[in-house]
Amino acid sequence: MKLELPHWPGAKLFCSTRQGGVSSHHFASLNLGDHVGDDPSCVSVNRQKLEKVWGVRPVFLQQVHGIDVVQLKSSQLARLPPADACFTDEKNVACTIMVADCLPVLFYWPQAQVVAAAHAGWKGL
Repeated sequence: MKLELPHWPGAKLFCSTRQGGVSSHHFASLNLGDHVGDDPSCVSVNRQKLEKVWGVRPVFLQQVHGIDVVQLKSSQLARLPPADACFTDEKNVACTIMVADCLPVLFYWPQAQVVAAAHAGWKGL
């Protein structure tokens, strides 16, 4: 499989796999989901590893297979409502989407320097 990420001047795109983390058993290895029954301390370590590699803190949504979108502002990241898409115009705020059998959809508006990410369910695609 070949992963192709677009080149968007002014925006950075990242993709991770399940390799390189500390989770075990069926969560092995780089599980980032805190909602699937994995040991919370392992998920925390995995997320810290991702932040260290990326150089920016990923902002994880509480994804619910819905239609809500939230704007990510660095001053409000601790109080995010459930949503399946996010956008920001702030530097060092990483719109982060987790997927299993769904797909991440990425957006970029270069004139406004806005990035967005959405969780797209396989039924909707």
